[in-house]
Amino acid sequence: MRQDEIWDAETAQRYDDAHVLMFAPDVLDPTVERLADLAGRGRALEFAIGTGRVAIPLAARGVPVTGIELSVPMIERLRAKVDEVTIPVVVGDMATTRAPGEYALVYIVYNTIGNLLTQAEQVECFRNAARHLVPGGRFVVELGVADLRRLPPGQDAVVFHSEAGYLGIDTYEVVEQHLVSHHFRFGEGRQARVTRSPHRYIWPAELDLMAALGGFELESRQADWSGGPFTAESRSHVSVYRLAAAS
Repeated sequence: MRQDEIWDAETAQRYDDAHVLMFAPDVLDPTVERLADLAGRGRALEFAIGTGRVAIPLAARGVPVTGIELSVPMIERLRAKVDEVTIPVVVGDMATTRAPGEYALVYIVYNTIGNLLTQAEQVECFRNAARHLVPGGRFVVELGVADLRRLPPGQDAVVFHSEAGYLGIDTYEVVEQHLVSHHFRFGEGRQARVTRSPHRYIWPAELDLMAALGGFELESRQADWSGGPFTAESRSHVSVYRLAAAS
């Protein structure tokens, strides 16, 4: 299952509606506020910019934003909201594609680094961020923590969300740190619509090692964009890495 097969025109068309909760002010406002603060007066680059959920309000705050995005249909959805002058986008993958210019901030949100399905590609993502940053610039990664404690011996699936008309199930392959998220949407009848997306989950300590290989050091880690403390019980984190001044 290739990424360009997942993020096709059909997925792009319904992406914003399927993730409507991520547009809620209590989710989006702290995200934009923190990124604007980290960018300061510099430029920002979003890896896997998608339909512009974060980039558009960040640009509205006065931060110049550029994006890299693999999916042309997702870019087309973004273009229905803002033009190329407002938010330029380069077509390509976040591990190797180069956007023009230098940036004070590179960021990747909503677990998207997990769309790179090998450890080597994820390391290259850090190196690509470093190539774009000015000395002392920051790379911000928002990422979930794999909930393997909910998997008893012999079981490889766990329900991560359940509500009327929707059931979300993750299946794990722990040797390669792979998971597939299965999304079941259904109404009153017997039929259900199923979509799937593969990911490679990363432990926080492993992420820090990837950062070190790219020339970064961990500056801060919180449980969320509002700055809650990261603990053993946290299900996600926002990690801020700073590029060494000599890099």
